Amino acid sequence: MRVVLSLGSNIGRRADYLQGALDALFDAPGLTFVAVSPVYETDPVGGPDQDAYLNAVVIAESTLAPHALLDRANSIENAFGRERLERWGPRTLDVDLIMVGGVVSDDPALTLPHPRAHERAFVLIPWAQADPAADLPGHGPVSELLAGLDHTGVRLRTDLPLEPPA
Repeated sequence: MRVVLSLGSNIGRRADYLQGALDALFDAPGLTFVAVSPVYETDPVGGPDQDAYLNAVVIAESTLAPHALLDRANSIENAFGRERLERWGPRTLDVDLIMVGGVVSDDPALTLPHPRAHERAFVLIPWAQADPAADLPGHGPVSELLAGLDHTGVRLRTDLPLEPPA
């Protein structure tokens, strides 16, 4: 099934952390690489005062169950020193599951699709770049969702391309 993951970092070697996360996602079986978006530098949304993020979206085909994907994402965050000190606080790495096929889940440990993805230009802009025909289950085409969002604070970084996993 098609999965969409959002990567973000605003502490330390941000671009290196995004590339490391991309590589780590595909180091084990169960995920097949489809596409990665360009990198965007984005102003923080919510939370405390903090530095700008680098964000990208990864698209893959998966044979893994949603909770196994979540476990992989959390393990990768931990491997890159993610600390959860405050909600929406700064982080070395954030790996969010945006959608997993057509799965809809209200499980407190894993809400799918991501409950705020439809409101976040820093997710939707890179996603639309990686998959112009993308559709967010329960919300509609990503291109239409973007039409209603403020795009300020989301800047393309052509100097920081991510390399597809080997």
